Amino acid sequence: QVHVMESGGGLVQAGGSLRLSCAASGSALNINTMGWYRQAPGKQRELAAVINRGATNYAESVKGRFTISRDNAKNTVYLQMNSLKPEDTAVYYCNVVGFTHSIATARLTDFDSWGQGTQVTVSS
Repeated sequence: QVHVMESGGGLVQAGGSLRLSCAASGSALNINTMGWYRQAPGKQRELAAVINRGATNYAESVKGRFTISRDNAKNTVYLQMNSLKPEDTAVYYCNVVGFTHSIATARLTDFDSWGQGTQVTVSS
């Protein structure tokens, strides 16, 4: 069982900054990819940023403004969001992909887990 918990959302004025955090917890986690997706009202969920070990990838709309980083020791990923715009308003979801390794059974089990989301609202 992998639990994913986001924090750090809120209300901010355009041009402001927010920092999102996401922590994954569970037994014998081996995490490959951690990412942030967002879903605005009436729109489909889209990728904002993802980090796979040291490699990062960003949506064009957030490049130069958002920075994703990761603390492997804490199984935590961060999203620093600067120069926020009203169009960044959305629910931000954390996604964690990897596998667990059971010592008892020597079984590897893949997981692809999502958090409940955190609301980010940018006022104009």
